[in-house]
Amino acid sequence: MGLEIESRPSELPYIERVWRSRSDGLGRMTSIAASHWELVFWLDEGRVRAAVLGPEPMACQAPVPEDTTFFGISFALGTSMPHLPTSRLPGGSAEIPEVTRRSVWSKGSAWCLPDYDNAEGFVRRMAREGILECDPIVPAVLDGLTPDVSERILQQRFVAATGLTRGAIRQIDRARRAAVLIREGVSVQDVVHRLGYFDQPHLARSLKRYIGRTATQLSVPDRAEPLSLLYKPSSPAPAQPPP
Repeated sequence: MGLEIESRPSELPYIERVWRSRSDGLGRMTSIAASHWELVFWLDEGRVRAAVLGPEPMACQAPVPEDTTFFGISFALGTSMPHLPTSRLPGGSAEIPEVTRRSVWSKGSAWCLPDYDNAEGFVRRMAREGILECDPIVPAVLDGLTPDVSERILQQRFVAATGLTRGAIRQIDRARRAAVLIREGVSVQDVVHRLGYFDQPHLARSLKRYIGRTATQLSVPDRAEPLSLLYKPSSPAPAQPPP
C-alpha cells in the first residue's frame, strides 16, 4: 500500500527527468513545489489520458487515483511550447485530447505513445516539429553567465519560458535540496549553513511552503500521505535572484 516512484535523468537538454509511478490503495499525497512543467500520461478506468502540468509554486495536497499507473516527462527550465504559453500554467494543467492506448494525435498525425524507456525519441520529434522551443538565456543564467540584457528583459524572459520568476525558482530549488539533505540525515544546522538560510526558522518556513513538511516530518516518511517526486535538482539555482 502506498506510492511507488521511479525516475531517471536524461542526457537530452530538453528533459530534466523522466519518471513513472504506481499507486496502491492511496488516497492522497503531498505534491511538493516544482519549477518544471511536465507532460504526463496515465490510465484511468481503461482509458489513456494525457495532460500538461504546469509548475507548482508551492506544496499542496493532491488526490491519487487508486491503482493507477503514471508516466511523466519533466522538461528542463527554459523549454516551452509556443502554442501553450508556460506563463499561463503555474498551478494548473491542460488536458490533451485524442489519446488512445497506442497513440496521441499531434501536428495532424498520430504519434506513438512514449514510455519510460523511449521518452527521448518522442521529445526529439516534438523539437523537430516545432512543438518545443528553448530560450537559451534561461540555461545560460542557470550556468552562472550574465547575458547582456537588462534586468527587466531578463525577468520577462524567465517568466515567459518557465512561468516563474528567477527568485521563485531559486527558492523552490533550495527547498528541494534542503529536503533531500535532511532525508539523507544531514543536521538542520548544517543544511542552514550549506544552503544559505538565515536561520532555522527561515529554513522551517521554506520547507513548509515548498515541501509541505517540517524537518522532523521529513526524517520520518509518512506512508499514509507520501511526497511526490523528490530528487536533487541537476541544475543550479539562478544566480543573483532579484528581491
